[in-house]
Amino acid sequence: MKIRANGITIEVEDSAADPALDAGAPSRPVVLLIMGLGMQLVAWPGELVQALVDAGFRVIRMDNRDAGLSQSFDHLGTPSLLWAGLQHKLGLVPRAPYTLTDMAADALGVLDALGVERAHVVGASMGGMVAQRVAIAAPRRTLSLTSIMSSSGAKGLPQARPEVVRALLRRPASRQPQAVVDHFVQLFRVIGSPAYPTPEPELRARILEGVQRSFHPAGTARQMLAILADVTRAAQLARISSPTLVLHGRADPLVPYAHGEDTARRIAGARLVGIDGMGHDLPPEPVAQMLGVLIPHLQAAGQPAAA
Repeated sequence: MKIRANGITIEVEDSAADPALDAGAPSRPVVLLIMGLGMQLVAWPGELVQALVDAGFRVIRMDNRDAGLSQSFDHLGTPSLLWAGLQHKLGLVPRAPYTLTDMAADALGVLDALGVERAHVVGASMGGMVAQRVAIAAPRRTLSLTSIMSSSGAKGLPQARPEVVRALLRRPASRQPQAVVDHFVQLFRVIGSPAYPTPEPELRARILEGVQRSFHPAGTARQMLAILADVTRAAQLARISSPTLVLHGRADPLVPYAHGEDTARRIAGARLVGIDGMGHDLPPEPVAQMLGVLIPHLQAAGQPAAA
């Protein structure tokens, strides 16, 4: 369903809207799931969503601005990522059409629109960066923070290998669905979990679902610029007071494990859990391992403090 949040239109899926799925949802603690660069709310694995519902949580997923069925910002133009990347390497801050702070305000606007005062905020990849921004901006509304395969954005962290960057920046041969699916299959073969490869028919079906729902590369480019321009977040992570869990694949070729280590180091009391063999995706086996620590983290953070 579409809602107005932070003055724009955001597409959300709310387990409370489906009584057959989650009859007790309105009174349950809320988990807000924020997906990564160019990704849509349908990219959250169904088993993860259902496990959270079964554990007693109301689960809200959202399409970020410029992705999925949420409002696009094509009127702001399509940036040159090559130029922005060069500026970034030279220590310059690219000018972004909007910021990760704006995207965090979108997330808080979703909670406002749904009448949610406080939530557990969980983000993957870029979504982890947005979730960090939510926890910085609104500590009283953030019951807990979980940052998955994400980064602090600090300078000097190890970067993806050149072949990984090339795969990320490569474009499909055309906008035809088959060409787009072929492109993303190749990308996920490069950045995915080496120990848990997704069978190609399953991977293709999952990608096709997303492509048929929405394919908006210009929006992805603007989101990338927002990431490159967010140069102050690392120093601000010390402000986060919410209980924090950092989950990261030890075999992540796109956002190396050191990024997770650095994120956890900068947030007081944060717990870091590394997943062996996990890359920059969410296959069933790593998801099951993550749920084994994520659900207790959420449950503990929702308990009143001891007197």
